[in-house]
Amino acid sequence: MKKKKKLSLTKKILIGLIIGILVGLAINLYAPNLFEPFDKFLFQPLGTIFLNLITMLVVPIVLISITLGVVGLGDTKKLGSIGLKTILFFLVTTCIAIIIGLTLASVIEPGNAGNFEDMLVDELAEDQKPEKAPPVQETLLNIIPKNPVEALAKGEMLQIIAFAVFLGFAINALGEKASVVKTFFEQANDIVMYLVHVVIKTAPYGAFGLIASAVGGLGIDAIKAMSAYFMVVVLALLIHFIFTYGSAALFLGKVNPITFFKRFVPAMSVAFSTSSSNATLPVSMDVAQENLGVPKRISSFVQPLGATINMDGTAIMQGVATVFIAQVYGIDLSLTQLLTVVGLAVVASIGTAGVPGVGFILLAMVLQSVNLPVEGIALILGIDRLLDMTRTAVNITGDAVAAYVVAKSEDSSVQIPEKEMD
Repeated sequence: MKKKKKLSLTKKILIGLIIGILVGLAINLYAPNLFEPFDKFLFQPLGTIFLNLITMLVVPIVLISITLGVVGLGDTKKLGSIGLKTILFFLVTTCIAIIIGLTLASVIEPGNAGNFEDMLVDELAEDQKPEKAPPVQETLLNIIPKNPVEALAKGEMLQIIAFAVFLGFAINALGEKASVVKTFFEQANDIVMYLVHVVIKTAPYGAFGLIASAVGGLGIDAIKAMSAYFMVVVLALLIHFIFTYGSAALFLGKVNPITFFKRFVPAMSVAFSTSSSNATLPVSMDVAQENLGVPKRISSFVQPLGATINMDGTAIMQGVATVFIAQVYGIDLSLTQLLTVVGLAVVASIGTAGVPGVGFILLAMVLQSVNLPVEGIALILGIDRLLDMTRTAVNITGDAVAAYVVAKSEDSSVQIPEKEMD
């Protein structure tokens, strides 16, 4: 008797997403009164449990993986070379991303596609106002933690990365004297990665709960009113995903982009449901190492750094949203203002990476810099939850492409393993 083939984790996650979308839409359209109890007692608990499980591993995996990544690189010059390549890749792709967003929004003009007068507000509700972003200089200076234990407790990613780099340098410098500490980190890494494999088995249920809550709570009228803006952002993300990342994978990584993206689908699915690059980090690193063949020493350095500072999807949102809000308010942006948007978005994507709600904080900063009303953010708040899912999937894919490209530049023998995906 032929043994029945089990569904892969990827298929299970995708099934969870599809069922969640269908259930959320059905409740929203045909039984809106039932959404609150379903959301409170089913959707949110499933999503929250999964998010808590995956977020639980983020701080230890960043500390351990970055430390081991620096130890694995060994030579300080090699670390500098890899770091430079990584930062350069992130800056170039972020610049391309926001230019794509600005161009599409200027050509398609989503702000002129409907009547938004009834949706305009004089001010945002108190709980919707973005926090004020700190100056870039202050954020960069604060990368060095005064108290690493406090940084770990608060989840300050840039500070944790800085501390881990110092730890890695020290372990390398001490050599045999620090062999016990090195062994401790290696064993801790094995434990954390085991937990990742355990937690990821709950991903289909978490994906169902998160997407059902998001779709069910988003009124269909809001989706229709913002459909033009929504489609421009999605189109820009798709173009950046296919052409920018696809070209990088093909020409710099020497790999078939279709194969690359197909192998990375499990991580993209989790990113889509969680809307958090940091929360997805344990999964994206595991998938990059297992399915894409990225060496652990490269993955452990590039991907945590990318999850913290690389936000191409957010840059696209900022570009489209800036032009969209300008069009809604009937304000023409000059070439100088558009260039200001590009420059600010690229620099700020690194400078304010550790601030909660970073997408809207950066957008508020960009709008203020070109004299556009910050209140316009209220127009896109309702629909942003679904877009956030999509751009997070794009963000973590960019991190994986960067890791593969950097690995390929360091070792030409790096390639995607010839095996079936789990």
